[in-house]
Amino acid sequence: MNFLPMTMLNKLKKELKSLADPERARHESRYFKTGKGEYGEGDIFLGIKTVLKRQLAKKYVDLSLKDVEFLMTSKFHDYRQIALFVITNKYIKGDDKLRKEIFNFYLNHTKYINNWDLVDISAHKIVGDYLLNKDRKILYKLAKSKDLWEKRISIISTFAFIDEDDFKDSLQIAEILLHDEHDLIHKAVGWVLREVGKKDQDVEEKFLKKYYSVMPRTILRYAIEKFEENKRQKYLKGEI
Repeated sequence: MNFLPMTMLNKLKKELKSLADPERARHESRYFKTGKGEYGEGDIFLGIKTVLKRQLAKKYVDLSLKDVEFLMTSKFHDYRQIALFVITNKYIKGDDKLRKEIFNFYLNHTKYINNWDLVDISAHKIVGDYLLNKDRKILYKLAKSKDLWEKRISIISTFAFIDEDDFKDSLQIAEILLHDEHDLIHKAVGWVLREVGKKDQDVEEKFLKKYYSVMPRTILRYAIEKFEENKRQKYLKGEI
């Protein structure tokens, strides 16, 4: 009997199966809020450590985008996370043509980038980086989306700009999302404002002085986390 050689994708799936940890999976299911009505409702975890998934993504970086799509559209969170690690590695090593292909692939699959950890490991490294020297109107479309994760992608992507001391889009998207109802957006906006402040606190404070009295408390707390304590308390007490 002749056996077909095992494909790279099947080898990866076999390795993932061997690394699955049911107890860790139960913990992750609770941590990532997979219960009915929660933001991660219905997601399924295998319980594989992130460091191991990063290692596997490097090992299998030569997977085709067709194979990556199989992983990206999987019901398993771990598969989707590895897919994002793989395309991020491909993007970093790729030429302009491949980077454009991966950028488009990413935006065409936002439906599956559906938890905060998946957004946070990838949005700035692919979407943000690709848009460094390009029109950024797609981020404003995402910011105004009804989808929680597309909104988070829009603001997290701007970390790439902050690294280049470019704060305009971070602040404008923060302004769009300022009154969003979801705590995960509050945290993301506050995080981005804090990172702007690390680069230029005057820029951050100009924004805060305009909005701190009306922004959700979570945004404010995240945004001023690194401030000197006396100033932090003044913001919290509304004394600025």
